[in-house]
Amino acid sequence: MGTATPTTRAGAVYEQIRDEILRGALQPGQRLRFADLTGRYAVSQSVVREALTRLAEQGLAVALPQQGFRVVTLSLRDLDDLTETRREIESLTFRLAVRRGDVHWESAVVAAHHVLASTAATTADGAANADWFDTHERFHQALLAGCGNDRLLDVALSLRDAAALYRHWSGHHDPARDVAAEHRAILDAALARDADLAARLLSDHIDRTSAALRPVADGHP
Repeated sequence: MGTATPTTRAGAVYEQIRDEILRGALQPGQRLRFADLTGRYAVSQSVVREALTRLAEQGLAVALPQQGFRVVTLSLRDLDDLTETRREIESLTFRLAVRRGDVHWESAVVAAHHVLASTAATTADGAANADWFDTHERFHQALLAGCGNDRLLDVALSLRDAAALYRHWSGHHDPARDVAAEHRAILDAALARDADLAARLLSDHIDRTSAALRPVADGHP
């Protein structure tokens, strides 16, 4: 980490652990041991603690009294709570973005959608395409980014991070569902500045994704 400040080092460690959680290198429920993480990243325990505390605030880790931290577990109760919260928060954030977003926001949304629409959801062997998940997330982040409220945006994006954990473990792609059409409809409503329709389409989109992830939450140990 060189001569970076403790706060900068904690931010770097946070990003690396977050990436490992979202990509499954650190599994749901796994203990996050200070000794392991300080050795792996060559930083102090205080730096690791700051990074893990931030992950807990984002809903990707859980603080255990007198025991440190672990990766959040998957459960139907948590998924249902997460879905309900996302419907309310993301819909509100998106509604504000549609009302407040300027031409630069419009351009960013259109560009992000173009990349997403050009990226295959599955690989040649039928497996989920990691690149699609990345471009999908960037599209949704672009949709919300015009809300003009940084605190609200931070909350909405942290909820999306928590949902990404379920999406990774599902590895699910439903060929009967036209996700591309859903994205296009959301984009069209945003560009038409129809905030009510845009919020409703996003809420429906979240509900459909949650329904597809329920078997993962139900069956995960």
